[in-house]
Amino acid sequence: MASPSPLLGPPELRDSNSCLPKPITASGPSNPFMDQMVSNFNKSTRVVNDVSSPQMGRTENSSATFLSAGNPCLDFFFHVVPSTPKESIEQRLQAAWNHDALTTLKLICNLRGVRGTGKSDKEGFYTAALWLHGCHPKTLACNLDSLSNFGYFKDFPEILYRILKGFEIRRIQKSEWNQRKNGVHKPSGGRGRAPFSVETSRVSYQGRGMGRGRGRGGRKKKPAATRELRIANAERRNQAEKAKASLDRKMEKISMGKKAFTRYSHDPDYRFLHERVADLFANLLKRDLEFLASGETNKISLAAKWCPSLDSSFDKATLLCESIAKKIFPRESFPEYEGVEEAHYAYRVRDRLRKQVLVPLRKTLQLPEVYMGARDWASLPYNRVASVAMKSYKEIFLEHDPERFQQFLDDAKSGKTKLAAGAVLPHEIIGELDGGDGGQVAELQWKRMVDDLKKKGSLTNCIAISDVSGSMAGTPMEVSVALGLLVSELSEEPWRGKLITFSEDPELQSVEGEDLRSKTEFVRTRRWGMSTDFQKVFDLILRVAVEGRLKAEDMIKRVFVFSDMEFDQASVSSHGWETDYQAMARKYREKGYGDVVPEIVFWNLRDSRSTPVPGREKGVALVSGFSKNLIKIFLDNDGEIDPMKMMVAAISGAEYGKLVVID
Repeated sequence: MASPSPLLGPPELRDSNSCLPKPITASGPSNPFMDQMVSNFNKSTRVVNDVSSPQMGRTENSSATFLSAGNPCLDFFFHVVPSTPKESIEQRLQAAWNHDALTTLKLICNLRGVRGTGKSDKEGFYTAALWLHGCHPKTLACNLDSLSNFGYFKDFPEILYRILKGFEIRRIQKSEWNQRKNGVHKPSGGRGRAPFSVETSRVSYQGRGMGRGRGRGGRKKKPAATRELRIANAERRNQAEKAKASLDRKMEKISMGKKAFTRYSHDPDYRFLHERVADLFANLLKRDLEFLASGETNKISLAAKWCPSLDSSFDKATLLCESIAKKIFPRESFPEYEGVEEAHYAYRVRDRLRKQVLVPLRKTLQLPEVYMGARDWASLPYNRVASVAMKSYKEIFLEHDPERFQQFLDDAKSGKTKLAAGAVLPHEIIGELDGGDGGQVAELQWKRMVDDLKKKGSLTNCIAISDVSGSMAGTPMEVSVALGLLVSELSEEPWRGKLITFSEDPELQSVEGEDLRSKTEFVRTRRWGMSTDFQKVFDLILRVAVEGRLKAEDMIKRVFVFSDMEFDQASVSSHGWETDYQAMARKYREKGYGDVVPEIVFWNLRDSRSTPVPGREKGVALVSGFSKNLIKIFLDNDGEIDPMKMMVAAISGAEYGKLVVID
């Protein structure tokens, strides 16, 4: 097989006066599953269920706690949440990888998983992927096909983009976008123009006279020729600004292309990853074209959707379209390219990628962006719109196609059609209740999410506890309320619709309301506090059991605790250094309920070192994150639980079995 053509980049890059480095050969063979895999296949120095005795410490509120579960992999699984800083993720990754590399690789994929039992933590996954590229580049590059089962094909251009532009690039871009949105501009001279206001306008015109006639102190009205001159000058300034902006864009394109070319030429690990990403897209797109030709359109993948468009930011920064195009249309397989100069060949196959591959496949996929770009609103198939796109575009649909879109929503309410909800997180759905559509999409997506989970099972004798204390302010509290509401709707009677909110004084709530909006408002208006008295919750449950002389089989079996684990210090007793869970279990034994201590699912929602129990503790689970997916492993699960067992269950799907450790 002929070696691939060298990467050239855009014409602007070749035409510039910059001296570009010559490419060097990348390390590693073109086949992703290299010979090295045979000798290093899934190396693991320790077994996953190895648990040591963890160190103890104090929560932020001085309650006794463990500072680790005793297993680095379990610590990663429990402690890494969307708010965890990059440095902390990398430290936990290194410790976990040293302990068990394959389990750590599975946990990295679990971070991304938008389906199955994944956490849908996109940013956490990107942090881990960049760490993998830096420390174990071949493991990342050779698992791309398997990694695609957990997220989207778009993840791979994004990883390349962040490697080239820096980890913080998206945060920087978001900050700049917010500044532009809020009207904060900083011209190249560094001196921003003061925003217009009525008061400043009045001050600037004081003493100049505001009348129309000279006798009233006003200035003489300027003749038409002067106004025309001003208009002409303004037009020239506009043209100059447009020319400068065009030049700036061209220089930025050259700069990005040069950076990508240099990295590709001089960094063998990056080049290997770049080629594997291009291989993945090229192979999928070629297969999808075959499905399109044979009429098997239901088998077409989403590769065309997530493949970078020509001259998009991804393409300019990574030069990925050129690599993909050359693999789909290799010179040696197409006689028309024989003798064609390399630059012209690159141009022609890139254009062919757009016209003959991406355009027809995207049209077949009925992507909403295709119809939106063409302003063909009347043909947009709303039942094919993915969940995240529906959440993002609903106001646009209502603006441009109000009758058809409203009819679609009405049909979804009546059950005639369905609205996607799979990839949207529970708290994100609640956050859209105040959207421009009046919360209609949010209500429908919540119902679809609950219905889909109910098909997988139910929660028997379970109740949720939502931490609404001060330390949970912001997104963690929103997630706590959302997941608590979700568990209450998945629970069987008599606990369906029940929820405990706890701060210094826990309350058992019978959630009122017929729709998501009213239920959410009910929970939000309950009495909240600034502290987190975990033991009071179980003291309340125990007191109800004792006073009601409940039989052991009638006790609550499992409690979901959605919290940051920063519980209050318990009252001082003679029991020494006792964690909240140990104290709770002791009290149940003292009251004759020792055999039915509720199983507790500690669900961590905020970056914290507090670990309620060690990894060996029976009757307890340690999970984390903002996704509803992990609830699936508890549906109709009557078996004994422990932290290690539940972590293994979360990463035991068939898709995890395809992952391999190489370096």
